[in-house]
Amino acid sequence: MISAGFIKHLENVLTTDFGQVFRILRTSAVSGGCINHAHKLETTTGNFFLKYNSKARYPGMFEAEAKGLQILKSTNTIHVPDVIHLGDFQAFSFILLEFIEFDKPAMNYWEQAGMQLANLHRCTSTLFGLDHNNYIGSIPQSNKQGKYWIDFFLEERLMAIGAEIVNPFKDKLEKGLEKYFPVEKPSLIHGDLWSGNIMPGAGGEAFFYDPAIYYGHREMDLSMTRLFGGFPNEFYEAYNSSYPLQPGFQERIDLYNLYPLLVHVKLFGGSYLEQALGILKRL
Repeated sequence: MISAGFIKHLENVLTTDFGQVFRILRTSAVSGGCINHAHKLETTTGNFFLKYNSKARYPGMFEAEAKGLQILKSTNTIHVPDVIHLGDFQAFSFILLEFIEFDKPAMNYWEQAGMQLANLHRCTSTLFGLDHNNYIGSIPQSNKQGKYWIDFFLEERLMAIGAEIVNPFKDKLEKGLEKYFPVEKPSLIHGDLWSGNIMPGAGGEAFFYDPAIYYGHREMDLSMTRLFGGFPNEFYEAYNSSYPLQPGFQERIDLYNLYPLLVHVKLFGGSYLEQALGILKRL
């Protein structure tokens, strides 16, 4: 339930932003997230999506999300929601986004999504990482930039999130990772690409949201899509026809997915730890 004071604050700041009287007519909770409070706002200026949480517990989370969405949007490759407003109210930080109305997927929905992702991955950099840190879920994500993917993957992904788990295997990983990864330029990736972060919007086109962007190996995104059930074959076929993967990708999937598994170990523990240890032992 959004307080009357919060609603009044939103109306005041958005009246200023839009240059016209802005009134919230109705609010309704949106399910699906476990980190933030989420609501659909029906207003005199259209529908919007509001997320808010503790600004003390998650400092800078929404600023990082807004930067990520704006960077993705600037590539003109994938559909993402527009950022409307960032702000604070009392103990909360909040972000207001364009509300993406769920629509029936287009006939070529998954092919289109695969092509969009391939086009995003053609946006490259000279360095792995990013010029700012962000979050993956509720976990701070370090993006210290570097020239070499193996160093970045080991230090900024595996060790940064799960040093106590990875340390016993670190020497072998340092010696052995080179044989796994193909050499490619750093690609701009979504960074948290699972089925819960893509949906059909207006016209049935694919929209991507909740990014954890950085410049990384593009196979990170493709691997994570397979972690929780996978996307349909049409998605991968369209991607590969547009931007072919190098040989051996199937053998690298578990290695890439060590990172999201370690994130889940930190959040939930349990079977995710067993999965991560199983991959490390096999490697």
